[in-house]
Amino acid sequence: MKLGRLRYTSKYLAIQHYYTERHWSINWMCKHLGVTRAAYYKWLKRDIPEAERENEIIAQLIREYDDRFNHILGYRRMTDWINRLNGTNYSRNRIHRIMEKLNIHSVIRRKKKKYTVSTPETTAENILGRDFNAERPNQKWATDVTEFKWYEGPVVHKLYLSAILDLYDRSIVAYVVSSRNDNKLVFDTFEKAILANPDAHPLFHSDRGFQYTGKAFQLKLSRQTITQSMSRVGHCIDNCPTEGFWGIVKAEMYYLTKFSNETELRTAIDKYIHFYNYERFQERFGTKAPLEVRSEAMASDTPMQFPIAENKRIQQYKAKFAA
Repeated sequence: MKLGRLRYTSKYLAIQHYYTERHWSINWMCKHLGVTRAAYYKWLKRDIPEAERENEIIAQLIREYDDRFNHILGYRRMTDWINRLNGTNYSRNRIHRIMEKLNIHSVIRRKKKKYTVSTPETTAENILGRDFNAERPNQKWATDVTEFKWYEGPVVHKLYLSAILDLYDRSIVAYVVSSRNDNKLVFDTFEKAILANPDAHPLFHSDRGFQYTGKAFQLKLSRQTITQSMSRVGHCIDNCPTEGFWGIVKAEMYYLTKFSNETELRTAIDKYIHFYNYERFQERFGTKAPLEVRSEAMASDTPMQFPIAENKRIQQYKAKFAA
């Protein structure tokens, strides 16, 4: 694939195809496409540079991964995917140039809705304090509930996803999907997480939703000797990793498909979370999926550390709004 401008390439390819497959006259096709026979034969006998051949291979991989992963890969993640799955070491600039030539781009996220303030029953301090680094699995968990909609004619239906995120490897420890945003949704999610990690005693961070401020849920935490932490009112950035995960799910799955029934939406959520845990490589983890990182850490006495890089926008936010 030549990244620069190459005139008439599509016409030459068409002539080559129809001559090979259907034995059409080369002279007739050249005449009707406005190219000369001499130019076509010169193109046909050209020596293709090695770099151009390699670009064609890269272009095929980009088209394949863009379609396979539902157009969610930008050039940075596309580079990571290609290098990880093919044992290559292509640069991001090269992948970026080819993606631009192919007019392939990642999807664009929609803006989030504003935070809705609720009246809590009993609250906890923000012990997490926006320290989203964790040294090992099950040291810090963050949780929240988000809403999905699907339409049956003019009727709007809703599904709610409750998930618990481990801040060490950003894996989804447990999740539950329900048509009701109630205590049972959150309780079931917590119980699934404890069933899968019976020896876990993490710092448990959430917003001030009614499920988390209720005494029944706080009793469950106490029985597991888990310390509770809560975001401050109107400070969604206090639970940034979970909010970020909702953005990823909706940008890479929910907004890309029109769902016509509950089963389709539930299946899509299940498939995406499996993809996120097992197949969605993250640059921060050395191009590994969350459960790869978790499995390696669980088997080690000294888990690898993945410090979070400084984010200038967050630093500016803190300087402006932090109390």
